[in-house]
Amino acid sequence: MKDFAGKTAVITGGGTGMGRELARQLVAEGCNVAMCDVSAENMAETKRLAGVGAPQGTRITTHLADVSDETQVLKFRDAVARELDTDHIHLLFNNAGIGGGPSFINSPRGEWEKTFNVCWFGVYYCTRAFMPMILKAHEAHIVNTSSVNGFWASLGPTRAHTAYSAAKFAVKGFTEALINDLRLNAPHVKCSVVMPGHIGTSIVENSRKVLTGHGIGEMTAAEVADARRSITAMGLPASDFTDDQIRQMIAERARQFEEAAPTTAAEAATVILNGVRREQWRILIGKDAQCMDALVREAPEQAYEQVFIDRLRAAGHWGGFS
Repeated sequence: MKDFAGKTAVITGGGTGMGRELARQLVAEGCNVAMCDVSAENMAETKRLAGVGAPQGTRITTHLADVSDETQVLKFRDAVARELDTDHIHLLFNNAGIGGGPSFINSPRGEWEKTFNVCWFGVYYCTRAFMPMILKAHEAHIVNTSSVNGFWASLGPTRAHTAYSAAKFAVKGFTEALINDLRLNAPHVKCSVVMPGHIGTSIVENSRKVLTGHGIGEMTAAEVADARRSITAMGLPASDFTDDQIRQMIAERARQFEEAAPTTAAEAATVILNGVRREQWRILIGKDAQCMDALVREAPEQAYEQVFIDRLRAAGHWGGFS
């Protein structure tokens, strides 16, 4: 699919980050876009930004939907068909994701499962729901966002990272399995798995809002205590910090994750769309992702040891990851 003009794309998590930038770039090329998110406010801003200078007749629709809930996903699909008056779509970007549920042992079960369900079942439910519309297009492409944590289940030896990593491994495996399934049963449909490194998005703040219903500034005493334990595990003297200082540290981490990232969300969206044009099934985003991929393949038995982090740091690529 070399040209997106006149096509119809569905994007989950379109309110911020890579989802927003995918919408903006697709609309700029004359592609109709239907997006979902859990934030109407964020989607309204995406629609406003994407609409500036959009080719005449290009349509943008927004839909409130939690992709971890299949009933909401099905309503989203039906709304897309109705509002865009179409029985087919050409592009499906399963982009929505949150971080959370780091420890299978210590994290609340509800947080663990919510993270896993958004990141994995969101991909499954949306692909299942939209597949009939995808099959009706003369050409189509499914793009599933995994992560570097889809081949390296870690954020380093001082931090647990199980729910997100398990989900992203599932996304990667599912997409790879689709390659042959589509070749055999729907050869006009292609698929890609996207594995970003550290991309500048608001996933830290957005994840907290989804999991707790409030932002970093409203962290409860229990949430502060949990953050304090995590900070202590990283070797920092968290016991010396006040609760407000802990909140400030978390807020600063979220700010730096977005603003100091080596790759912007807009750059990531461009890489993804170029990968679709080239029919790449495997799309790594960022030099950090490329470095991690090479190191894991070179010495997989070292992937969860300190030497792996040391090698990443020596290459200048260690930091927070999507």
